[in-house]
Amino acid sequence: MTESRDLSLRVRGLRRTFGEVIALDGVDLDVARGEFVTLLGPSGCGKTTLLRTVAGFEHPDEGSVEIAGHDVLHLPPERRPLNLVFQRYALFPHLNVWRNVAFGLEVAGTPKDEVSTRVGEALDLVRLHEFGARRTDELSGGQQQRVALARAIVNQPEILLLDEPLGALDLQLRTQMQFELRSIHRTLGSTFIYVTHDQEEALRMSDRIVVMRNGQIEQQGAPQDVYLHPRTRFVARFIGETNLLDGREEDGMLRLAGGSLVPLSTSGDTLDDGVKATISIRPEHVGMGDRGLARLSGEIEDSIFLGPVIRHAVRMADGISLTVHEQPGEGRLRPRGELVEISWDPADAEVLVT
Repeated sequence: MTESRDLSLRVRGLRRTFGEVIALDGVDLDVARGEFVTLLGPSGCGKTTLLRTVAGFEHPDEGSVEIAGHDVLHLPPERRPLNLVFQRYALFPHLNVWRNVAFGLEVAGTPKDEVSTRVGEALDLVRLHEFGARRTDELSGGQQQRVALARAIVNQPEILLLDEPLGALDLQLRTQMQFELRSIHRTLGSTFIYVTHDQEEALRMSDRIVVMRNGQIEQQGAPQDVYLHPRTRFVARFIGETNLLDGREEDGMLRLAGGSLVPLSTSGDTLDDGVKATISIRPEHVGMGDRGLARLSGEIEDSIFLGPVIRHAVRMADGISLTVHEQPGEGRLRPRGELVEISWDPADAEVLVT
């Protein structure tokens, strides 16, 4: 159990409703100092409501919010030790870059020398020091996002909240900014809580991913753990691509609906004979040919070159379709209708909660 003094954020029993809609349903969450935590989930899962409640823009029906060990529910947003970056940058068009970043410090009455030092450091961090005199409407979308980030970090908040901040950027710039945000986080060492519905973004940037669904936390953990060891069908399908096989346990095997048998992993809890089960196996863990203990035969439905991988869609004799990813150097495009055998190591397949 993490001590309260080591936490930037402690949330307990948060519940928030809007009429008959339950946006948060008893959420508990701890965020350690210096951690980069991403709240991930589809629209309506509660991630933005949770962020807005921490920020003070929403008040919960039940529960508590502590920042750095202090109850902040009674505090308005401007008195909470945090700052926010939104998808819409909300920059002041009549002020130049330097004045936009300095604005909060000046309003707080910070001495001029300190304002100058801290604004310079913030602009250096986001690589915009030479743009201080520019109008914000003369900047690109990526540069405007950097200004918004500099304005948020110049106050040295305990927590930086980021609500889909890269959503308005094109794919190439968005990817670049993901790595820059990660680098800035490491340099600052402060706490970042990030909201997104983009699974790849969450995997690239986070120390920990919190997957939300229907106002609750479905699963949380390090990116590789959540990706490789999903506990539910929702998590397995929402994060990345996967193959789901449904059946019943039969002497350590999974009997599929069409009658085929595939072995279950020998690790973890043993299932009772006859119980319904689902396994998740990622496409990159399925190989062409006899490479593992779990084997099925089928025919190629489609074969597509995607750059980093060749994606094969394979239909089994019992009607089940599976996806296989091969490295271009190891595989090849295959014609529709080609008969193939696919296989995998049962240790790479996760038994899910159905």
